[in-house]
Amino acid sequence: MSDAVRGRGHVALRDVRRRWGTGERGTVALDGVTLEIEAGTHVALQGPSGSGKSTLLNVIGGLDRRFTGEVDVGGVSLRGLGDRAMSRFRNRTVGFVFQSFHLLPHLSLLDNVLVPTAFGAGRGDAAERARTLLDRVGLAARVDARPNELSGGQQQRVAIARALMNDAAVLLCDEPTGSLDAEAGARVLDLLEEVAADRGATLIVVTHEPDVAARAQRRITLRDGRVVDDEAGGGA
Repeated sequence: MSDAVRGRGHVALRDVRRRWGTGERGTVALDGVTLEIEAGTHVALQGPSGSGKSTLLNVIGGLDRRFTGEVDVGGVSLRGLGDRAMSRFRNRTVGFVFQSFHLLPHLSLLDNVLVPTAFGAGRGDAAERARTLLDRVGLAARVDARPNELSGGQQQRVAIARALMNDAAVLLCDEPTGSLDAEAGARVLDLLEEVAADRGATLIVVTHEPDVAARAQRRITLRDGRVVDDEAGGGA
């Protein structure tokens, strides 16, 4: 893999701040966060509720743009990026996997995986790529099914296939196992780690679960919007 490809998953933040509201009722979500994450690293973001984990994930992914400081993902500076450029960045660089799946109930699994191609130029045969990804997550035989016909673990696997549709260099996962039982959650983590390793993608997982955090190569703990601990994890 070339240096250029490896660099797509590099994440750097310098003195990033995010505040909700104004005046005395305002809340500091991020308070001077400075981090560097090498491409291909599996990182767990942990900390108590309200510590800024999800806000940080949304800033890295370009979903929350009302921050100060510097955010660079894959060589793209997100500060001040226009709407069109930001959409292009999200479509080409980042894949999102959320606890609540966010699958569209009226669409088949195949069409759910194809959703990202509606917001940017597809590469090659998009439908064939979507079928390959569904096969990759063990759902090749269910391409025409609707989300409500699947278990929670299966729905999460569809969400992972969708996140990979545009060859994301950074996978951002917000409590991806939070609504699953232990067995289904472990299978989802196995799959995320496997596909990230196959593609050399950076994997950043927000979690409250110690077992999930323990699988990461690096564990970053936030409290009150600040990084209070940054240590090596037990992951490979």
